[in-house]
Amino acid sequence: MSIVVTGATGHLGRHVVEQLLDKVPADRITAVVRTPEKAADLAAKGVRIAVADYNAPETFDGLFAAGDKVLLVSGNEFDKGRVAQHRVVIEAAKAADVALLAYTSAPGGLTAALADDHRGTEEALTDSGVPYVLLRNGWYHENYTENLAPVLEHGAVVAAAGEGRVSSAARADYAAAAVAVLTGQGHENTTYELGGDEAWSFAEYAAELSRQTGREIAYNAVSGEVMKGILGGTGMPAPFADILVGVDAAIAEGQLVVSSGDLSRLTGRPTTPFAEAITAGLKS
Repeated sequence: MSIVVTGATGHLGRHVVEQLLDKVPADRITAVVRTPEKAADLAAKGVRIAVADYNAPETFDGLFAAGDKVLLVSGNEFDKGRVAQHRVVIEAAKAADVALLAYTSAPGGLTAALADDHRGTEEALTDSGVPYVLLRNGWYHENYTENLAPVLEHGAVVAAAGEGRVSSAARADYAAAAVAVLTGQGHENTTYELGGDEAWSFAEYAAELSRQTGREIAYNAVSGEVMKGILGGTGMPAPFADILVGVDAAIAEGQLVVSSGDLSRLTGRPTTPFAEAITAGLKS
């Protein structure tokens, strides 16, 4: 039996594989990647590397085996039909009679367009008959802390989220939840709503940045149309800008507040405070 992680060199997948290495022998882990050179460090640790692509169904033929536990990390190619991509993995998992397929989804209350592919994938998975776990990951701290340069340059956090709050958590937190499911028992056919222990507002985000930098960082709440223009000015494709503005609108409506406590219960520890992620972002 192997634990198989797709998208294993991506931001989330790599966290999962590295945390799995602390729990199980390396030869029980399979990292599924498109570019094996990016997984050379994992291979050097004894992790099995499998080359496969969501866009090439034949690459998944024979990749899984009976009894495997699989983590399907959602794809990020929004323009290539993600539900169809994910079906490739689900169908291969079903054919192999895997023991479990966990999928990184989106919060159940999220109605933004971003969630459409996730709901389609959830339906395909739950209809497949494969034992499943839906890991409905909330927003990531890193969405706001990985590139703080523009915020610091302009002295402002800009969003179309009004006074909405976000229960974000670190990628490492969500990875730890996935690892708990993949290495534990009794998670079959379960849905987990995952988010940080403490929700924050954008005004509080700006205030924390101000505190840590010693500079005055404001929160500028703008309309969705203004935000689309700002994102378009950075060269972001319009369809992706629309998705992000849709998420901001959902935040304004409270759709990214997750109060289940599932994330900290699965990991057995409190989630990473947003302030810590800001500190790390300022150092990078």
